[in-house]
Amino acid sequence: MDDIDHRLISLLRTNARQSVANLAKALHVARGTVLNRMRRLERSGTIVGYTVRLRPGSAEKGIVALMNIAVAANRNESVLRELRGDPAVQALHTTNGRWDIVAEIKTDSLEEFDRVLRRIGQVDGVGHTETSLLLSTQK
Repeated sequence: MDDIDHRLISLLRTNARQSVANLAKALHVARGTVLNRMRRLERSGTIVGYTVRLRPGSAEKGIVALMNIAVAANRNESVLRELRGDPAVQALHTTNGRWDIVAEIKTDSLEEFDRVLRRIGQVDGVGHTETSLLLSTQK
């Protein structure tokens, strides 16, 4: 990736719905150049999709939490595979230090949240966990 690719990605992160013409103008390149670069970045897997970002508080969020998970030795891959299939798990991050995995969890109610916590706690390879509810978003 060169400077134009990095700038293109930056513009798309800001607004992925920009027209190719606007992107080309901002990058000072031809529209065909932008299209070719976008296709190449998509084919290579650098760009894996486009999404919508919502203003914090604008959509019904329900219960959102971060769960820190300690995993038994050599079980990270199997635990990650199991958690990827759980619809309440919105994001998974591997980490260093005390915790092996941080999972972002979203549910519609505390009752459902309680079921998810128990379900994750029963995954083979999950050691201990610590969960924090997200109370408000500041940025």
